[in-house]
Amino acid sequence: MNKEEKPIEEKEDSPTVPEQIVSDDDEIDYSLKPEFYDPKLDDKDELWVHKKRKGHTSDAVLSCPACFTTLCLDCQRHEKYLTQYRAMFVVNCKIKDEPVSQGGSKRKRRSRKQRRPATETVPDDVVNDEAIRAVCCAVCWTEVGIVDDEEVYHFFHVLPSES
Repeated sequence: MNKEEKPIEEKEDSPTVPEQIVSDDDEIDYSLKPEFYDPKLDDKDELWVHKKRKGHTSDAVLSCPACFTTLCLDCQRHEKYLTQYRAMFVVNCKIKDEPVSQGGSKRKRRSRKQRRPATETVPDDVVNDEAIRAVCCAVCWTEVGIVDDEEVYHFFHVLPSES
């Protein structure tokens, strides 16, 4: 049983000589400016942030830890818990409807080993548990903190960066 071998037909439009092969990089015209690049964009962003802050200084710019969406441009670092921040004006945040339960208004004292880490504790100045609502990132719904009855946002799970 002999099989007749047929020669593989080459495409007519494909070059057979290596010198005729052209890569995609060779087809790019670098003399034209890229369409989506703006060398002045950082300066424009900085002016926008200064305009939004209205001359105030901030301890940090807060971002969502899951999707890196900006949550706050003007915040104040907590004096006792250094990884927590509070703010009045936020962006890209959603407030959940149901109140956060903290186990009632009377809190039991825990030993040092049983205490939650500082990133998960509610500050002492937030007293009314029924008015506390969870705050989530509006983009990915990651819980990032709480808001109290005076509409002060307390951020626990955020990524701070220098402002």
